[in-house]
Amino acid sequence: MKVVIPLAGKGTRLRPHTHTVPKPLLEVAGKAVLDYVVEDVLESLEVEELIFITGHLQEMVRAHVQAKFDVPSVFVEQEVQDGTAGAINLARPFVEGPLLIIFVDTLFDADLSVIDRHPEADGLIWAKEVEDYQRFGVIVTDGDGYMQRIVEKPQEPISRLANIGLYYIRNYSLLFEGIDHTLASGTHLGEYFLTDAFQYMIEQGARILVPEVEGWYDCGKLATLLATNLHLLEQGRSRRPADSGNNEIVDPVRIEEGVELRDSTIGPNVSIASGARILRSRLANCIIGENSVIERCELSDSLVGSDARVSDFSGKVMLGDHSEARGESDG
Repeated sequence: MKVVIPLAGKGTRLRPHTHTVPKPLLEVAGKAVLDYVVEDVLESLEVEELIFITGHLQEMVRAHVQAKFDVPSVFVEQEVQDGTAGAINLARPFVEGPLLIIFVDTLFDADLSVIDRHPEADGLIWAKEVEDYQRFGVIVTDGDGYMQRIVEKPQEPISRLANIGLYYIRNYSLLFEGIDHTLASGTHLGEYFLTDAFQYMIEQGARILVPEVEGWYDCGKLATLLATNLHLLEQGRSRRPADSGNNEIVDPVRIEEGVELRDSTIGPNVSIASGARILRSRLANCIIGENSVIERCELSDSLVGSDARVSDFSGKVMLGDHSEARGESDG
């Protein structure tokens, strides 16, 4: 099976961090978001090739993948950001069989073995039942759990099954036929949507099963990234220093090897990358990048990049790589 991973977007909701780091390479609980997704797929399925649809900071993505994963990979640039259907269409020259499509704004707990248990299905679209259904594209199913239609951000509760961006398509030729139809039909809000291609498949008689995922964790904005960090720490990604010294550690935390702590309180829900120095500070609900220095601060709900410095500050910060923020020192 081939796996298509579109990641050409600029990640505007996580600026300034995504000015210098592609959103899928931002770390949560000590590991890049992309790594969680790819490692899970490689452990669950026999993957023939990874197809990355790249754009923003594409060379960083290529270098990371080639250093991290020993699996054949191709990289195709999406020069025009024309939507999800346009992105998947770029993978067409490399696809000659069933494919898995993963959008990496989120992490998920999904049973991918369901693919083999439903050979009659032309495809599968994983979903998660949510309360705030108006924020998402939702999937309407029949009594057997097969898709009837997808509705973007409905005002009425016709369904609470949110489309999470994970798809297996067995009938790949019909998918690309649907993409052709979508591209020929004109844009909506300047984009071509892959969900329109799925709707086309249904209209041509395809059967697309809609299994639910156990968990779905957003990494697309600060609040949800920190919430996902907490979930991962609670599910086994935590790491305490062997000797906390003159510091208070409030679980769960992940403190990498090579972090210097001095006279500080760390946690809960804090991840600190290697080489960082935390001096006379209090941190809660924060992610701190490599080699950054936090001194005489009280930070919460914050994301600090690598090689950054924050001093004499109390509150929340979104500070990118190689940046500095200073508050007022009392001397």
